[in-house]
Amino acid sequence: MKKRISNILYLVMLSGVLLLVTTRCAKLTEKPTDFVGPDNFYTTPSQIESAFTASMDVLYGGWTFYDWYNYPQVFGSDDQVYGGDLVIGDDFGNDCWAKHYRAIADLNPAIKALNDGKLSTTSQEDQDILMAQAKFLRAWNYFMLVRYYGDVPLITETTDVTSTEIVRAPIAEVYDLIVNDLIFATQKLPPVWTGDNQARPAMDAAKTLLAKVYITMAGSPTNDPTNYVKARDMAKEVIDGGRYSLIPNIEDVFKMENEYAGEFMWSFHNSQEEYVIEPQIFLPGEMAGGWGDVKPEKIWADSFPNEPRKNAYLLLDDPWFGTGTTYVEWGTNAPFLRKYLYDTPENMEKNVSYQSQPILRYADALLLFAEAENQVSGPTQAAVDAANQIVNRATGGVPNAEDPLFTTAMTKEEFDNAIILQRSWELCFEYDRWFDVQRKRILYEVTDPDFQQNYSVDDYLLPIPQKDLRLNKNLVQNPGYTSPE
Repeated sequence: MKKRISNILYLVMLSGVLLLVTTRCAKLTEKPTDFVGPDNFYTTPSQIESAFTASMDVLYGGWTFYDWYNYPQVFGSDDQVYGGDLVIGDDFGNDCWAKHYRAIADLNPAIKALNDGKLSTTSQEDQDILMAQAKFLRAWNYFMLVRYYGDVPLITETTDVTSTEIVRAPIAEVYDLIVNDLIFATQKLPPVWTGDNQARPAMDAAKTLLAKVYITMAGSPTNDPTNYVKARDMAKEVIDGGRYSLIPNIEDVFKMENEYAGEFMWSFHNSQEEYVIEPQIFLPGEMAGGWGDVKPEKIWADSFPNEPRKNAYLLLDDPWFGTGTTYVEWGTNAPFLRKYLYDTPENMEKNVSYQSQPILRYADALLLFAEAENQVSGPTQAAVDAANQIVNRATGGVPNAEDPLFTTAMTKEEFDNAIILQRSWELCFEYDRWFDVQRKRILYEVTDPDFQQNYSVDDYLLPIPQKDLRLNKNLVQNPGYTSPE
């Protein structure tokens, strides 16, 4: 389906190119009647869906952004990433800004077409499902932007994008849009997708994302603890819905056959029809010609509990290629990441991987619930039970002093600290850790002691790109970074 929609989009773009070529070859003597643009393109469900594909391709389309975890740019400041030193230059994260706004620019015309009634022959129910998908994707993009940059320009389907008066909207306004978009998505997305549509976000993905939004708003910089109740209740709806569950065996979680199993809610999707990124970015040089672009920080990896989860999520030795080496013999003397190396050795040797990368998993919903419940009521039995589902799977049910079970005897602070650690281990390299560090304001504490002298409170936000500051004098740079002359 993704390939089909991409082909539709290609034909639309090609028609525009051909029109430009034609106008250079001959003088137009008639008013053109067949130009395809946003106002007359988004009139069918498949055309609306092409906007969804375009918005994802710009972020995960083969050396674009999230497909190689964009380590130096954006995620290089959390404690999981190898080499993070808190030296953040004025050009740090430029692609992040550009790519997310490009994705939003793909989505807004589709939303406008639906609002304008351009799909008059499509049932209202189907229009609502299309709108829910569009708003879910837009909310996710703005959620990423507002956490990266703080106040950001709020461009919607009604914004005049040629205006010279676009300014950075306050964080509260951005979150208002995110919450409203996601509430609509929770109400209108189907409970499940089947068949060729399984890669699409369904109702519980929207609820889990909304719970994450609420728990983020409870922390820094908005610091509104009333949102813990909302986060708890939204995550509980996912748990009580019973449509998702943890994959019992930790070694099976990221196996290819479980891509649409009971744990994965929404992922950056790979397939044999259209694979995105070479697995060499995750492999050490000793295996399949690995490039070693993406690897854990040694201090973080060494602190990971010795348990089955460590072997399932981190690459500690060579399980495929017969080199007989372990990580202590590799160049960095540190483990690599195994989560995204569950494709076959044959494919990896060919620089091919069809494995998808999760954005939302049921494990996240359990941890969000446990964290929010504890913040509201302390370490209740419900919070303990949710968290211990994660621990018991990680340890294989074997008591482990390095990863002990949660108990109701813990203090609220002890429980909260333990939950954030569980998030670091369970959700490692799933685009979460930096934001947990940010909302909890623990960057200095988790930074390598060798680089703590580089810490500044300004590090919690990325710089606004210099190019955008030059083009729009109404934009203001974030503290700690320079502005163009």
